[in-house]
Amino acid sequence: MTEPLWIGVDLGTQSVRALAVDEEGRQIAAASRPLTGRRSGPRHEQDPADWWRGTVEALAELTANLAGRPVGALAVCATSGTVLLTDADGTPRTAGMMYDDTRAGALAAEAQEAGAALWSRLGYRMQPAWALPKLLWWRDAGLLTGGARLTHQPDVIAARLVGRPVASDSSHALKTGYDLIAGGWPTEILDALRLDPAALPEVVRPGSVLGTVAAEAAALTGLPVGTPVIAGMTDGCAAQLAAGALDIGQWNAVLGTTLAFKGVSAALPHDPTGAVYSHRAPHGDLWLPGGASSTGAGAIRALFPDADEAALAELTSAAARVTEVPVCYPLVGEGERFPFVLSTARGFLGEGPLASDGDAPTVFAAVLTGVAHVERLSFALLAQAGADVGGPVAFTGGGARNDWWNQLRCDMLGVPVWLPENPEPALGMAVLAAGAVSGDIPLAARRLVRVRRTLQPDPERTAALLPGYHAFVEALAARDWLDPRLAEHPG
Repeated sequence: MTEPLWIGVDLGTQSVRALAVDEEGRQIAAASRPLTGRRSGPRHEQDPADWWRGTVEALAELTANLAGRPVGALAVCATSGTVLLTDADGTPRTAGMMYDDTRAGALAAEAQEAGAALWSRLGYRMQPAWALPKLLWWRDAGLLTGGARLTHQPDVIAARLVGRPVASDSSHALKTGYDLIAGGWPTEILDALRLDPAALPEVVRPGSVLGTVAAEAAALTGLPVGTPVIAGMTDGCAAQLAAGALDIGQWNAVLGTTLAFKGVSAALPHDPTGAVYSHRAPHGDLWLPGGASSTGAGAIRALFPDADEAALAELTSAAARVTEVPVCYPLVGEGERFPFVLSTARGFLGEGPLASDGDAPTVFAAVLTGVAHVERLSFALLAQAGADVGGPVAFTGGGARNDWWNQLRCDMLGVPVWLPENPEPALGMAVLAAGAVSGDIPLAARRLVRVRRTLQPDPERTAALLPGYHAFVEALAARDWLDPRLAEHPG
């Protein structure tokens, strides 16, 4: 009997991506379609009809290349905090209000005050672009009438696939105020906010079966009728699944323009600054804490805008020979959100501002080392908040293409590292689909996630890097940017 394929769909900001892999994680087919949005000031909207059109076209192209092989299941991920209003039957009433739409930002304080005790227990603070303030915006606009229902972005696709409205998953519902501890909507908080619980969807755990592909959707997409549709997770959690970080103490560090972290912890971390928030894992009684720094590889593009791949390789070789690396906080622009929250924070290099003046290899080495310092400090904060941070860590993102930087970061952390072959969110949804059917999501990840390289820290190099790291922490403490407790125990 032919083994089934597993399909993941990722609704990103700029495109819909569909991916099919076999039981060993080999990519069998992939397809994508572009998405466009409308931006005006704080507003960012997309048309839900475009989400469905793009998904249908991507899946139709994908399935045409599967040579009739059976499909085991599929799952969908989307951008966290993207919501819309629909009728009870799932018909959209509004455009999709995107994850970074902040028109409801002034209402975040109302949402925070009404549920402060619960949000504190859950370890976060309501943010301006989160979904609950958006629901309050619709309340004030008089749109929560006549059976209006808040719907999360992936539910639009899942509902069209199965032919009826579906439950939301608790991962996408987090930013709408879902109580991940009790497993329900907090009715007292909703009452205080003058919100009818009927405007909110049923919620299930990621990995739950939402239904099966109906005949109409099958005709459009090429998916077999009866294919299970699995409740997904947010795109960040999907990327963590694709990186294979699903055991306690494992983490995925994503180094792109910024630096983001997601890991697995047995206990719910509590960060008093609100910089860390946690999803429920789709398996076991576990939590997926995470945080995101505004530092990252964006500093390289800002300081070396004309450097192509060859020039960056030359800079890396030269940086490896630099013996005196100045302390650097590689922050572009103003404001930091992790490992501390400070709207006035600005990058620095040595005693001056972050700039490309001076010896290029030295500046380059300082930026790369500075990111590694931020990464180690971030894990120190996560440990202080109660998260398990023993490692190993998966490195993904554009920064993971630099081998020297990877080893520097590995040595700075002092834990083993692996580099996944294909850490895209669509693969994470294929992992979730496979694990939901088999009943063992971590085992599905071990089968489907392919590792291209592993790294081990050099203990001598780790010891040699610590004085520079401590100088970095002291520089932050001198600026009053760090909680004194973290400054005293920098990891």
